[in-house]
Amino acid sequence: MRANSSGKMGLTAKILLAMAAGLGIGLALRLMFPGSQVVEDIFTNGIFNVLGALFVSALRMLVVPLVFVSLVCGTATLSDPSRLGRLGGKTLALYLFTTAVAISLALGAALLFQPGDATMQTANMAFDAKQAPSLTDVIIGLVPKNPINAMVEGNMLQIIVFAILFGFSIAHIGERGERLRQFFIDLNEVMMKLVTLVMAIAPIGVFGLIAKLTLTLGMDTFGSVVKYFFLVLGVLIVHALVVYPLLVSTLSGLNPMTFLKKMRSVQLFAFSTASSAATLPISIENANYRLGVSNRVSSFTLPLGATVNMDGTAIMQGVATVFIAQVFGIDLSISDMLMVILTATLASIGTAGVPGVGLIMLAMVLQQVNLPVEGIALILGVDRLLDMVRTAVNVTGDAAVSVVVASSEGELSRDTYTDPNAGQDKLDMDAIPHVRQ
Repeated sequence: MRANSSGKMGLTAKILLAMAAGLGIGLALRLMFPGSQVVEDIFTNGIFNVLGALFVSALRMLVVPLVFVSLVCGTATLSDPSRLGRLGGKTLALYLFTTAVAISLALGAALLFQPGDATMQTANMAFDAKQAPSLTDVIIGLVPKNPINAMVEGNMLQIIVFAILFGFSIAHIGERGERLRQFFIDLNEVMMKLVTLVMAIAPIGVFGLIAKLTLTLGMDTFGSVVKYFFLVLGVLIVHALVVYPLLVSTLSGLNPMTFLKKMRSVQLFAFSTASSAATLPISIENANYRLGVSNRVSSFTLPLGATVNMDGTAIMQGVATVFIAQVFGIDLSISDMLMVILTATLASIGTAGVPGVGLIMLAMVLQQVNLPVEGIALILGVDRLLDMVRTAVNVTGDAAVSVVVASSEGELSRDTYTDPNAGQDKLDMDAIPHVRQ
């Protein structure tokens, strides 16, 4: 394993070792004690569950205060309303664009490789599709009736809206606003230090998460949808390793390989937790100190991306839609395909923050093109593994858009981006130069 410049093992290497150890120990326990209640009580629901749950809870603990404080810091420096609108417009447009590209790739790959088979239909297929919010409910729900309650519930869209308004107000009240802005800047430093403390236990948490997953993953349903699984996996990998690097190199002129190298730790975190929100503290830190994105950009683009950017989910929806249509012997027309692209792209914003968002979005898409929602039951067995990969893809997309937007706004430190050692020792924040607020 590769060590960093200080001679210590790097964070990426530690996480990889923890994942390998979790996988190895989980498989060993599964093979040596198949169906053992003792293993389930002591390890699966005991030690491994506690280690993983504590780590994820620690990450989630940071999300709301970090997003609010960081976004207030960034917005408080933008006294020009047109600049704030331009920043938001660019970010949202890029997220919608990458989502549309993702689902288009997925549909094309599914039509080419034909993952579905009519013999896979079973009589006991059932899936309870939750109701998606209407467009009017989404728009009304953007503004929190009670911002404190929005923070308690973790409603990220409402938190983002309130933080932007709060920070914008600070920027327009003169000297008193400057004092308050400095307070939030200091508070942001405290939050980033908290992130480093949580990251110190990351390998332990990752070990617990992977070990538990290995012990609980049901493989009996995997064989029937193996073609679907690998097709979705392949499109996810292409989107992460081809589309995003092309976006970075084309729109910012930066070396895409540097971007991918500096995203490895974040991708591993996202894969382990299967949660963009839980990975957000690490994403913000990585963008600031490794990729050179200023806080005023990353504090806006990354929380928004963790909420509305669902390229990985869009890919799953594209392949799953064609897969379910093939299983039920239903031909999709060109207009159906276009409707899938449009619905999934817009739904990524409309269903943001809703629990189980991926399956809700898929149910919406299937209903839009008159496909049986019950078909979702076919893919539930492998969705957990794919969800982990989807999350890694999503956070990569968030960072790519952040780099592009920062570059276009003159808020990207190219020296930091090109320096392979910048922010490498992320557990020692005092050794890392602070990015400008």
